Amino acid sequence: MLVCFSHLRWDFVWQRPQHLLSRFARQMEVAVVEEPVFEPGSGSLRVRQVSPNLVVITPVLPDDAGLPGGFGPETNPLIRELLTDRFAGGASLALTKAARATNGTTVQVSGSVGRGAATVVRPAVPAPIFWYYTPMALGAEPAGVNPSLVVYDAMDELAKFRYAPKSLVEREARLMRQADLVFTGGPSLYRARQGRHPSVHCFPSGVEAAHFAQATCPEFRHPELAGLDRPVVGFYGVIDERVDFDLISDIAAARPEWTVALVGPTAKVAPDDLPQAPNIRYFGKRSYDELPAFLSGFDVAILPFARNESTQFISPTKTLEYMAGGKPIVSTPILDVIDLYGEVVSFAETPGQFVGAIEDLLEEPAAVGRLRHERAQAVLARHDWDVVADEMLTLMDAALVHAYPTLLPVVAAASRERAYATGAA
Repeated sequence: MLVCFSHLRWDFVWQRPQHLLSRFARQMEVAVVEEPVFEPGSGSLRVRQVSPNLVVITPVLPDDAGLPGGFGPETNPLIRELLTDRFAGGASLALTKAARATNGTTVQVSGSVGRGAATVVRPAVPAPIFWYYTPMALGAEPAGVNPSLVVYDAMDELAKFRYAPKSLVEREARLMRQADLVFTGGPSLYRARQGRHPSVHCFPSGVEAAHFAQATCPEFRHPELAGLDRPVVGFYGVIDERVDFDLISDIAAARPEWTVALVGPTAKVAPDDLPQAPNIRYFGKRSYDELPAFLSGFDVAILPFARNESTQFISPTKTLEYMAGGKPIVSTPILDVIDLYGEVVSFAETPGQFVGAIEDLLEEPAAVGRLRHERAQAVLARHDWDVVADEMLTLMDAALVHAYPTLLPVVAAASRERAYATGAA
């Protein structure tokens, strides 16, 4: 079993945690522990089965105790108590058929994270893998469960975000000391942690290229984009302090005949902070399944990120999704975007440069567009979520075998099955 502690809610925006954890659930049971919610009562766990091998656990804490939100020193002891009851009796680990055939023992799981009548396998692993997206969750783990492996997937520089807890830096240092493996979401995060742990690995985000390739079909365009003035310059993602609102305003003012389409939920910003103009349109939070239809309606996709502390280490997943949808892209000079996708993406810093770069792409000769498309396809081939998840699992397998040599036959069989499933065999 893998138990993940995440500051991001499963139903918020479909991004790196959902892509990876849903793939891990093909190999093992996965439990995702979200940040707590607060309601009247004495405290409980809300458990949802979101796929056959994956549950989302939301701690529900009393709303009259004056507790701060999120994971932290005040809430973690209460979460720990709830999780301890949930995990009482040990956790199970569901492996692939190959692993079951090797040396697994079939057991029936009831009343634990593997709730229900599912048949799973308990190999010779003494405890689950703990996987962290936030160091603030340290101390929320179920008591009496010593993990077989600790993995820290640093997908963001959380300490640089608005309203970040002051203790986050110190807690991350503790997590780095406890972790067996550290994964990073991009080159910038990797360079920042490379010398702080003996096993740091750079895993930029991937893409489900076929999903976003639907955007290449004009007839797939979302109906809410019909009738807008064209060209449509579009962005989708969380709209927060990382977005350069002044840049958005300046683009809209410089080209009032264009439509600037912004798709996604807002976070940590007041409504009055959002740029307003007749040609700026907000479409709010949309599901992962809807994104290709919105992307289909963009003439140029943009990454209008501010240059501030919160964007110093970001590696936007949407860059690859824009590419898979066949869209030309203009970005502010974000380091990871330059490092990873500089051969495909156009860059601009000032509003005037940004507008000019968009115009250049709108007037792009067909031959230049074909070359850009070929380069994008080569980039996409290197970044696939299935490949990313498999490479992570391979490193986790190696770490488990190092700690528990008797697992070698199980891990070898599971690795062979993954190789066949991904076409690597």
